[in-house]
Amino acid sequence: METTLPLPFLVGVAVPPGLNDAKEGLSREEVSCLGAVFFQVTPPIVEKILRFLGRHNTEFHPYFDVTLLENRDDVVSLLDAGARKVFVAPEQLQDFADFGSRVAPIVSGSAPSLLASATEHGLLVADFDPASADVAQFIEESKSKKPSSFLIRPVAGADLEKLIAIAAQCNAVPILPSTEITSKPQSGKLAVSKILASAWTSDRPDGLIPTVVCDENGVALGLVYSSGESVGEALATQTGVYQSRKRGLWYKGESSGDTQDLLRISLDCDNDALKFVVKQRGRFCHLEQPGCFGELKGLSKLEKTLFSRKASAPAGSYTARLFSDEKLLRAKIMEEAEELCDAKTAQEVAFEAADLIYFALTKAVGAGVTLADIEKSLDAKSYKVTRRTGDAKGKWAEKEGIRVATKEAAPAAAPAETPKEATPERITMKTYDLSKVSEEELDKALKRPSQNSADAIMTIIKPIIDDVRRDGDKALLAYTHKFDRATSLTSPVLRAPFPEHLMQLPQETVDAIDISFENIRKFHAAQKEDKPLQVETMPGIICSRFSRPIEAVGLYVPGGTAVLPSTALMLGVPAMVAGCQKIVLASPPRPDGSITPEIVYVAHKVGAESIVLAGGAQAVAAMAYGTESVTKVDKILGPGNQFVTAAKMYVSNDTNAGVSIDMPAGPSEVLVVADKDANPAFVASDLLSQAEHGVDSQVVLIGVDLSGAQLAAIEDEVHRQAMELPRVDIVRGSIAHSLTVLVKTVDEAMRISNRYAPEHLILQVRDAEGVVEQVMNAGSVFIGEWTPESVGDYSAGVNHSLPTYGYAKQYSGVNLASFVKHITSSHLTAEGLRNVGGAVMQLAQVEELEAHRRAVSIRLEYMDAQKQ
Repeated sequence: METTLPLPFLVGVAVPPGLNDAKEGLSREEVSCLGAVFFQVTPPIVEKILRFLGRHNTEFHPYFDVTLLENRDDVVSLLDAGARKVFVAPEQLQDFADFGSRVAPIVSGSAPSLLASATEHGLLVADFDPASADVAQFIEESKSKKPSSFLIRPVAGADLEKLIAIAAQCNAVPILPSTEITSKPQSGKLAVSKILASAWTSDRPDGLIPTVVCDENGVALGLVYSSGESVGEALATQTGVYQSRKRGLWYKGESSGDTQDLLRISLDCDNDALKFVVKQRGRFCHLEQPGCFGELKGLSKLEKTLFSRKASAPAGSYTARLFSDEKLLRAKIMEEAEELCDAKTAQEVAFEAADLIYFALTKAVGAGVTLADIEKSLDAKSYKVTRRTGDAKGKWAEKEGIRVATKEAAPAAAPAETPKEATPERITMKTYDLSKVSEEELDKALKRPSQNSADAIMTIIKPIIDDVRRDGDKALLAYTHKFDRATSLTSPVLRAPFPEHLMQLPQETVDAIDISFENIRKFHAAQKEDKPLQVETMPGIICSRFSRPIEAVGLYVPGGTAVLPSTALMLGVPAMVAGCQKIVLASPPRPDGSITPEIVYVAHKVGAESIVLAGGAQAVAAMAYGTESVTKVDKILGPGNQFVTAAKMYVSNDTNAGVSIDMPAGPSEVLVVADKDANPAFVASDLLSQAEHGVDSQVVLIGVDLSGAQLAAIEDEVHRQAMELPRVDIVRGSIAHSLTVLVKTVDEAMRISNRYAPEHLILQVRDAEGVVEQVMNAGSVFIGEWTPESVGDYSAGVNHSLPTYGYAKQYSGVNLASFVKHITSSHLTAEGLRNVGGAVMQLAQVEELEAHRRAVSIRLEYMDAQKQ
């Protein structure tokens, strides 16, 4: 197999996120430690797989059976996203000749003749039956032909031990179903430790195998020994467990506290040595040094120093100043980059490169990014098969006298075909002409990117919620360590008053937050009810309604691909204005366990009681049920991914939680209505402002009576601006399922918009204010060319926590009313009860609720008796 394969077998898994769906077999974390996984891909799950690869392509070493995919672009997308190898039908090989060793054929069965399909790039034999009568001849044929990169995938229910033995004789790599193997011995399952122990070669009488322990950067920390039992225990506990030659199982750090998180297990090329990649806490060596081979050097030493300085920099140190002064660090990076460009001799280049690396790594550490994270990004880029031109951009090209090519305007003609497919290199939305497509075709095109099924998501989040509800802080911390890598975190809550050093921000950021805070406060304060509603429905009957703030609210602030202090403002300010007594924020911490200072500053301004340092379903569960440290809340508000949304909906339906939520929510989206008077650059910027949120975001342009040239001008701007964005890869994924709809009139545009019910609706048309009258379904509306959606996201005053995925038909965005509840009251005089009593008694009698009737009749009889 390829040299990147960490172990002599692959793990066959269900579609992501099903790595941890099963109640038996290997967990997602155990599969991650083993490294190489095998999927069978079907068309409905391509997008799901691509999102999975976007997060984990350097973690899981994925291999794919793509024979069920008819679209070549889907296969290319998988390769581009990091697939190590894909297997296609032999007749399809010619279509993928350009990709060399990363594409190989797949055949099915156990017949020896199948080996004739092997190529220099490998072969996968699927549905192989170890019990077949052809096995002996198959083994002999494989020894004769000696195919390279040879995989065997068994039929369902196959004897895996027999399969492994056959694969060894064929010099093949078996694919073992994750549900049929375990980390520890279990009845009816095959233990990974047994598989490995049968594969490795030891020259020791006790059968132990030498194990090199490395950190995330590949630096060797020391040499230990492993047994099948210790490997199984390490895999099951996700920690460093080895075999002491004197004391038996050795749990690293059990006595010293210098523990390890297990990240990866692999065998060397001769199968006579193991490698454990770990995240080391404290020292590995018993001496005063990080590892048994001495002190760290180079980049690893610099990284350790920077993280140490970030945690507790000496007063007045230069590195501390760099961490706190964003402009200074930015200026130094640009200065050192230019000095490196100007360096001439080898000595000068080495000197200036070292300077640039120092400042660049300071920037990374300041954002919680490790060298391992950077290396993962480099590895991910190495697997890409589609490349950008690599031309220098804008002012940097001009400074060096490089002429930047401009694209000629497209001819003024209507789109030739409907829909129009975008080329892989160019970032372009598909175009549909309303006059040429049916309503059914348009509805299908406007369908949002599919999310995981409710059942699949619930299978993932319910165990998390149950764990947090049962084990409280312990479970919350465990999931934060696991999902957010904040392994140094010892408490899941940061309580007010928040320390000043956690809110150190550039003055420009403070000013921007303060302006936004005041505008949001003004708008939401204006929504307060001046006085209770009071109506006399009949003489002597006063009905009232008055509002009261919800006492305790939990505000979820996402922290995935972007820092979102704006969401903290949009949730925290109206909670403060409403008068909520307890405001609890929850947001995922950075890998070093800290929270972004912008969010801490907002929490301080709105008077938050605490910040829960957790994200995902675990944060929702902690706020819904409460833990030793987390205050139980009465309502949870805030956006999040599909797992957060599912968790919110789950706890809101659990009467034991006694908690409500604001609304269902999905990925961000925008719909822009633009006519021929709209500025193409403005339109493109509004579309891209939402496309950069995530690959599952969707943006829609409805072009009103646009000519071919006007549409081309917008498309050119979308591509040009997108290519200049740092999140261009995310934009490319979002634009892939976004579209343009061409219509003749504004009325047609608004009919489509109301049917779509966008989260954000932008009107870049003549008389935009007049068009607002036609808006029936939208989260928030942005009127005219000078109102970009981003002002609503940050500082105008309106709220940006809005219904998505079409829920704008039923839900409002977050507003002051989201943080209050209305209580009604009735106050009757004796006259009032006489006036309405007969109706009440009659209806109670109809419903056969005698106690209801008597509650009135007793009072009326009492009145009558008093008169006598």
